[in-house]
This record gives sequence, structure tokens and C-alpha cells, in this order.
Amino acid sequence: MADYRVPRDDMQFLLQDVFQVEQDWARFPALEDVDMDMATAIIDEAAKFTETVIAPHARAADEEGVRFDNGSVTTPEKYKENFQQLAAGGWVGVTANPEFGGMGLPKVVSAQYEEMLCAADISFSLYPGLTAGAIIAIDAHGSDELKSLYLPRMTAGEWTGTMCLTEPHAGTDLGIIRSKAEPQEDGSCAITGTKIFITGGEHDLTENIVHLVLAKLPDAPAGSKGISLFLVPKFLPDAQGNVGERNSLECGSIEHKMGIHASATCVMNFDGAKGWLVGEPHQGLPAMFTMMNYERLGVGIQGLGAAARSYQNALEYAQDRLQGRGEKATREMDKEADPLIVHGDIRRMLLTMKAFVEGGRAFSSYVGQQLDIAKYSDDANEKKRADALVALLTPIAKAFITDTGYETTVIGQQVFGGHGYVREWGQEQLVRDCRIAQIYEGTNGIQALDLLGRKVAGSRGELLKPLLADIQALLAEPVPELATEYAQLEQAVARVSEVTEQVLGQVMQDENVINSVAVEYLHLLGYVIYGYLWLRMAKTAQPLLAERPYLSSKVKTAKFFMARLLPRVESLAAAVEDGSQSLYLHELSEF
Repeated sequence: MADYRVPRDDMQFLLQDVFQVEQDWARFPALEDVDMDMATAIIDEAAKFTETVIAPHARAADEEGVRFDNGSVTTPEKYKENFQQLAAGGWVGVTANPEFGGMGLPKVVSAQYEEMLCAADISFSLYPGLTAGAIIAIDAHGSDELKSLYLPRMTAGEWTGTMCLTEPHAGTDLGIIRSKAEPQEDGSCAITGTKIFITGGEHDLTENIVHLVLAKLPDAPAGSKGISLFLVPKFLPDAQGNVGERNSLECGSIEHKMGIHASATCVMNFDGAKGWLVGEPHQGLPAMFTMMNYERLGVGIQGLGAAARSYQNALEYAQDRLQGRGEKATREMDKEADPLIVHGDIRRMLLTMKAFVEGGRAFSSYVGQQLDIAKYSDDANEKKRADALVALLTPIAKAFITDTGYETTVIGQQVFGGHGYVREWGQEQLVRDCRIAQIYEGTNGIQALDLLGRKVAGSRGELLKPLLADIQALLAEPVPELATEYAQLEQAVARVSEVTEQVLGQVMQDENVINSVAVEYLHLLGYVIYGYLWLRMAKTAQPLLAERPYLSSKVKTAKFFMARLLPRVESLAAAVEDGSQSLYLHELSEF
């Protein structure tokens, strides 16, 4: 596997030139001390750490995996040492509240760091990633007592966090969970139940693990409106925050998985474990979704990280591997064969990967910027608009970045040919590790249903308006050198509007339509959003070409995306327009 190299120039270009985030930070009092110099320094330090400390051990960690023995989990060699270095550098609390020791950095900056960590080693990234999400939920909904007791230790990386939702019989349908919470005289609750697929539920990286557990109180109403959220530590801390007696919970087993072998995926058994309510009774799902909205972008970034690593590996291999003869224009006459990169089909694959990776990086940054505006702006209208954009974009970011990310890892494997299928090159690990990102934190099909059913149809198209307004603002300022690309995006946006209007018209007549076309609709919007961002990047790059010649590749890749990938919009639109018709021709017995 090629050495991982952080694309610092591209990250800098996005933050400084494309999204001009410094202008936002200057307006937000909570971010008045943050500027591009600080962001650049953070990116540089994160790059050094991920390139030299984390990435070199990813393949060995995958080979070793985690080991389970009588309730205990041992992580791969170097993981504990590396996690301690990560914690010492303050990286667990990058976006955490400074009141509890966090850096308090904007999400748009931490998104760059998260991509680096995921590209270096997805399995390792999950331990601090889940902790950061748990910190967000506790900070937003926990009592002052819980926050002061737990957040300093979690932010410092001394303790880690998990989210415990899924049960053996209840995955997507959380309303039917059976975990119970019995109120106790001391104000705590006794938590009883079994949770599965718990990332980092048990490990040897830190002295304590803080579980956020969904359970139902005795007076809970039926369904999802009866779910409450509880903080349940592995060890009960004393008033000073020192680890005390063991709580009544244990890891029953770990899963043996296709990928992310170095991440402990646990079955957790709670047997009257002591826990404390986080937020209001029966409001556990909204509290958990405070964490999950950030986590879903984080899972999208996992797909992006794997894709970025896949592209770097494939590019290096295509430049070095001599196979076949190119056309006369590219042939190296003094060699018996030419590098793979001269062949048209290899170029097609590499440019598809590059377009998805850099488009995904722009998209994750765009969503991160909206999260920052929603969190830090004092302007009520600006805040409301950003909230609406986040609501619309979150399921797309999770699903589309991971779908295209997985496609990119598979394409990278194809560039390697047979070497992509054997373990020593590391490419097959990226395919395996990336695959889970399409499944957890809500499968991509569920994300599509959320997008089309809840967000678009549920708002009668209102939530689409802020996004379309951003795109129309770009289209209203054409650039002569990109006239063809502007026309292509304009046509694609018109197609989205047509299809959306048709689906909204079908909803009342066909109860199956949302479920039948949601995935294609999400991909349709995904390609249009990438088209918008590619055109925005190309427009920004155009006047900078003289001083930064490397940006010519940005313009050329934008042209490739518009010519070769954006046309997928037409086939997706046709599928959406079919509605549920072709899916319901079969009787159940005919499958």
C-alpha cells in the first residue's frame, strides 16, 4: 500500500477560497479566535500525526484484529500507544466545548482531520469518533452534574464513549426496543437489556467507557415516543471523577466481520447497571439524534477517507506498473511497455475516483460549514436556513459519499488487477472496511427514505429551496470558460425540479412510491450537488491558475465530472419517474 499523503493543498483551497470560511468565523463571537492560520496549523499537525503515527500500522492492525477473552477485548499492537498520543494531542476534543477542555474548532475544520484519520485507518478512527459524538450529546442534553463529571475526562481522551441503540430484534425499528430503565431512590436508573453491534463497547485503550443507552422507563408510551437516553459507565466514578467500582454490565462477545477487524464490535449485556437520564424522559431519540447528525456526516467521511486512500494507491500503481503499449502519442519508445496510466480505460477509472474523492471532500466541507452556521450564528434567519440545509443534506452526505466511496475503492481494486485482490497490497482492505459505512448509522436505504419521505415530501419540497437557491446563485454568475459546464448543471437542476414535482404529485395516489424510488432520488440529488460543487470549485480556481498552476487539474476534473458522471442524472431520473410500477408487477410467490 502506498504511503498515505494528506491532500493539504486541496483542503486549504476548499476552506480559504471555495467556502471562504474565515468570513463566517469573523462574524461568530464563539469563533473570534479562529482564523485560517490556526486552521492551517491544525491541518498540518493532524497530517503529520495521521501520516506517520496512524497510517503505517493500519494493515498490521487489520491482520491482527481484536481479541476477545472472558469479557475483555484486546486491541491490536500499537493501538493503545497511538490512542494515548492522539489523546495527548487533544485530538479527541477537536470540536468539544472549551469549557470542558476541548479545542472548540468549527466542524468544517474537523471534517478535514476526520478524513485524514479515516484514510489512515478507519478501524482506529472509530474509537475517538464515537467518543466525540457522545461528547456532543452529553454536552447538549446532559445535566450540569453529568457534564462536569464526565466531559473533561472524555474530552481529554481518558475515557471513551459509545452509542447503544440496536438490539437483537430491533435495528431500524427502535420503537420496539426492550431495554428497561427502573428508577432508583438515589436518582439513578437500573438499566437492563442487550445491545448489539456496539462499536468500541469494550477495549483496552482507556480505563473507562461511557455508554449512551436507549431504554424505556416504566411509564413509557408505546413506540419511539417512549424511548429515553441514559449515561451508563463501565466503572462508576466518584465525585472527583476517579474510577470506582465496576458497573453491572459486560461484553458478551464480539462480532467477526468482513472488515474493520481492528474495531471491537460488541454485544453488550446490561444487568441492572446504574445509569443516569440524559435529557428529558421519553425524549431519547431527539437527544441521540443530536449525536447522530454529526455521526452520519462522520460515516460519510469514512467512505471519503477510504476512497481517498484508494485513489492515492491506484494512482501510484498506475504510474509505476508497466503493462501494454500506449498509443503513439503516449508511447515510451525506450521501454518494452508503458505505464498503465497512459491507457484510456485506466484514465477513466482514475478520473472517476478523483472526481468522487474531491467532490466528496467539498461536500463534507459544505455540510460542515452549514453545521457551523447553525451552531454559532446569532442571526435567526441564517441559523434557520442552515438548519434546513443540514436536515436535507445529512442523509445525502451519509449515503451518497459512502456509496461513491465504496465504488471508488472497488475501482481502485480494478486498477490493480490481480494485485488488488490479494492482501499484501492493502487495496482489498479498503473495499472491506468501506463496505460497512453503507450499512451502519442507518442503512443507505433508510437515509434515502428519510430524504425523500420525511424531508422532501414531508415538507412539500420546502426543504429543497435553500439548496436550489445556492445552486441558482452560482448559475446566475456564468464564467465564459465554463459555459458548457454551466449549461450541463442547469439542465440537471431542471431535471431534479421536474422529477421532484412528479413524485410529490404521486404521493397521494401511490403509497408505495416513496419506498420504491427513494434511493434513485437520493443519488439524483447527490450527483447534482457534486455538479454544483465541482462547478463552484472550477469557477473559484479559474482566476487563480496563474499563481497556482496545480489548480488547472481542478478545472479539468470538473469538466470530466460534468461530461462523464453528471449524465447519470438522466438514468436516475427515468428510474424515479417509473414510480412503483415495475416493482409491484410480481406477486410475492413469483420472487
